[in-house]
Amino acid sequence: MEKKYRGFYVDWWQIRRSTVYSGVAIFLLVILLGCGWWLWRNNFLNVAPADAETPKDAAKVIAFEGDVRIVRAATRETILVTKPTFVSAGDTIQTQADGRAQVQMIDGSMLSIRPDSTIVIRDSASIFGGTNVRVVLDDGQINVKTQDQTEASENVVEVLESENRVMAQTDASFNINEQKGSGEIRISRGGVESNVGGERVVIGENEFAAVSNGRIMPKERLLDAPKPVAPANSEQITAASDVSFRWQKPEANSAVNFYLQVSKSPFFVADAIIIERDNLTNQIFTLANLAPGTYYWRLRAAATSGQTSDWGEPWKFTIVKPAASETLTGTDWQVEAVGGSIYLVGGRTQPGATVRIAGREVFTAANGSFRLQISAGSPNVTVEISDESGNRSRYNLNLNSVRAVRQ
Repeated sequence: MEKKYRGFYVDWWQIRRSTVYSGVAIFLLVILLGCGWWLWRNNFLNVAPADAETPKDAAKVIAFEGDVRIVRAATRETILVTKPTFVSAGDTIQTQADGRAQVQMIDGSMLSIRPDSTIVIRDSASIFGGTNVRVVLDDGQINVKTQDQTEASENVVEVLESENRVMAQTDASFNINEQKGSGEIRISRGGVESNVGGERVVIGENEFAAVSNGRIMPKERLLDAPKPVAPANSEQITAASDVSFRWQKPEANSAVNFYLQVSKSPFFVADAIIIERDNLTNQIFTLANLAPGTYYWRLRAAATSGQTSDWGEPWKFTIVKPAASETLTGTDWQVEAVGGSIYLVGGRTQPGATVRIAGREVFTAANGSFRLQISAGSPNVTVEISDESGNRSRYNLNLNSVRAVRQ
């Protein structure tokens, strides 16, 4: 009798094919779930706008450097600023010795907060086609730049007993002088109407006025900072050589004294200052026996009336050893776009080296890593790496492709 076989082979093929289809479906489902989890962890599935939780009429910290903190008025919570952050009415902004911040107000004005400063956002509201912006300077120094304003808009800075209404198209600096116990107002462009105890005074372009003992002092011509001459910015000086600091007077006929600071830090924090001299009458000062390293120096002037200028922009110089042969390399490049033309650039090189990008610089950590916030107008920037021995290297870094080419 002929044996009959059932269709096991056909059934087996059908089972294998369905199993394969099921396996592929499960595999694709796992991938989709994994991608969905990754997108959720990185907030890509958040369909709400980035500022969905930003209160109405809030100002915003758009750029920062170093230690910057915000104390929320509603919760008294202190937030360390690590990204662009909103600031509401009543909030306090504090910068530490190495901290700086730029705050964009709702009227388009820009508030630059210097190191060791504390301000309070007293008011930030839009009403009747205008805006009310008011900040209080508790300590330190701020710069305010305003744009065009409507008649219904007000931008006010409170300094000690004074209320200062900042006019349109104005560039003004407000400072609290702890040594004199007075407030200082400097106008380089535009004007400010100052009100102290009902006394109103308009401080115009290139003018200075102090607020002291409940009254505003007579206005003076604004005193500029001295102009540094030598050592030149980024100059290298061989070790064992004397360093002669030279500068020019801010005005040809001004009778002033000069203040000089030399520091190991570009922020001139107290524990990094190497030398500080005031009441200098000559325009030259010589310093000997500086150890190899990178240094920064800056100047300000004092008039016979007692007015002091702002500190000028610091210049850098490096004391190097006679020989330099080590090659400085940059690796592990990282670029993070913060917003607009602001980027965070990181990488790794020799420990203790100085990294300079787009006019900003930072020292590398003990493991050679660095991280620096820059503002770049084009996708290509030059990275300069140097050390105390005079070794230097340059890279061309593309911020889009994160590709660095040594020059």
